[in-house]
Amino acid sequence: MGESGEYETAEPAPYRGTPGADHARLTAIVDDWAAAIVANDTARIAGFMADEWVIVSESGITDRKAFLALVASGDLTHSAMEAVTPPRVRVHGDTALLTARITNTAHYGGQRFDADEWTTDVFVRRDGHWRCVLSHITPAAPPTGS
Repeated sequence: MGESGEYETAEPAPYRGTPGADHARLTAIVDDWAAAIVANDTARIAGFMADEWVIVSESGITDRKAFLALVASGDLTHSAMEAVTPPRVRVHGDTALLTARITNTAHYGGQRFDADEWTTDVFVRRDGHWRCVLSHITPAAPPTGS
């Protein structure tokens, strides 16, 4: 954490690309963000989030500061995060939507949680950098059997 109490992040060089390049770049960003989450590295995780980032889940809305505090304290950890489907990427100017089915294993309060979820992340491009402003997770429906 920096002197202000905020998480410091390393800034990659600004990027301005074509639609195909944006798709590839955003897909790589989501993969790198998942790796940071599994590493439980708050500084790396924070680098993918805008200051106003929130996550919406079945338990409500959690803001960036609260989420990062849970990870920093060790109360929330992740040991696995895998894409089940390739991300659906849609770029609308300086806003991008990425939706994919993800499985993950988290540990919270000493308990293990295995999740199969649809996730949608909303990214905005500011000064050439893509940052996530909102993540929304929805539990995936169990497969229908025969």
